[in-house]
Amino acid sequence: MKGRVLVVDDDSSIVEVLEMRLSAMGLEVTTARNARQALAAVNARPYDVGLFDLRMEPTDGIVLMQDVHRTQPRLPVLIMTAHGTIETAVQAVQRGAFDFLTKPFMRDELRTKISRALSERRWARDRERLRAVGETLASSGFMERTLDAVAHAAVETTEADCCIVFLLEKGRLTPMASAGTQPPVWETLQGAAAAAIERSAPTMITGPEGRMALAAPLFVEGGPAGALVIEAPARVEPTDDDFELLALFSSQAAVAIKNAKELSRLRSGALSALGRMATQVAHELKNPLGGLKLYARHLEQRLATAGDAEGLEIAGKIGQAIDHLAELVTEITAFGRSPEIKRARTDVNVLLNECLALAQDRMTDRRIEIVQDYDTTCPPASLDAPALRKVFLNLILNGLEAMGAEGVLTVRSTFRDGAIDVLVEDTGCGMSPETQLRIFDLFFTTKPNGTGLGMGIARSVVDQHGGNMRIDSAPGKGTRVRVHLPVGESTE
Repeated sequence: MKGRVLVVDDDSSIVEVLEMRLSAMGLEVTTARNARQALAAVNARPYDVGLFDLRMEPTDGIVLMQDVHRTQPRLPVLIMTAHGTIETAVQAVQRGAFDFLTKPFMRDELRTKISRALSERRWARDRERLRAVGETLASSGFMERTLDAVAHAAVETTEADCCIVFLLEKGRLTPMASAGTQPPVWETLQGAAAAAIERSAPTMITGPEGRMALAAPLFVEGGPAGALVIEAPARVEPTDDDFELLALFSSQAAVAIKNAKELSRLRSGALSALGRMATQVAHELKNPLGGLKLYARHLEQRLATAGDAEGLEIAGKIGQAIDHLAELVTEITAFGRSPEIKRARTDVNVLLNECLALAQDRMTDRRIEIVQDYDTTCPPASLDAPALRKVFLNLILNGLEAMGAEGVLTVRSTFRDGAIDVLVEDTGCGMSPETQLRIFDLFFTTKPNGTGLGMGIARSVVDQHGGNMRIDSAPGKGTRVRVHLPVGESTE
């Protein structure tokens, strides 16, 4: 039996007996002699069950229970009384008690009612977590957001130290979501994930310090897609309930992955068709725009000669509008054409410095702090530097625009498991869920003068490198973009 119990009684002999018996059941016991101590304990940490004496001064057990429920509304409370009348029991239950205990305590009754209260507490919490994950799955188009919800729910319901969701990407297990504390040894969790995938069944292995890692495989469209792994605290062995819960959460994670793949295929087909059409339109516009630009320059020259300042200003605006259209045509053409990646030996950290240097003019007269955190172990990689320069510069400029007059822009690189991750994070206005859903859509933009092609082109370049992009954002909380790039073999 596992759980934290709060015992409140002003009789020290009763407290001592209960503490001894409950500890022998394997429970963690906290004692309090009055309502003030009890409320302080509840405010300091959560509990799984409470045992409150009915007859206490100046606050009785039922009033204390109601006060405690304002902080922990789902805490099951057993009211202890030496006056075990039907009226007392009915009154306690009607006012919110889970059950009552009569003094002196019978050993079997105490164990049975504590066990029932713990089970009810656990299943109420588990139902709530499962419902929350289901709501996230139904309302969110983001696989990452659902996987994060699954990981957090798994930690809370199984009381594990941590949970990692691994996905299979090109034969390699990659962590995509996590919750809880940082695992001391990643290899144990990866090993559990690999074993669960190989056996096609939940698997448990023992790691350092006797820690148990429990993994459930994720299957999407009949094939293995990854695994959901939890690590139990030291010297704690997961139960059958943990196996069942992990299987439930792994099935929800698999549904999230399947939905994301289907949505990606639908969007990819629609964008491909739209991209081809846009390319044809852009091709037809290219020559007329060139002619208009020549006419606009000729008009500017004539108006300048005539000294018509007002007309010259209007002609200049016409030229700027034509330049914007020409830029749009160029980007549409680039979007519609499948990029050809030309790989060469590339130092990602040097490339990031170049992008920050190119963005310096956007920081003039602004209080922008730049945090550069580069992993010096990042090896030279076989990448298309010019193409990725456009990607990273686009992300940096987006972050600067989102922050306005002041903020912090973080540019970070890390190397792990044969891949380089580049993180660009800002403290700007953030994005709504609706904006995140459409961020890669053709011509979708929130900028007054944006073309709506930058992020689509960026993702296309990253995809061509065999990598992926992940965006985490919320209104008022900034935006974090992670670019994951497999290193490949460097070119000498």
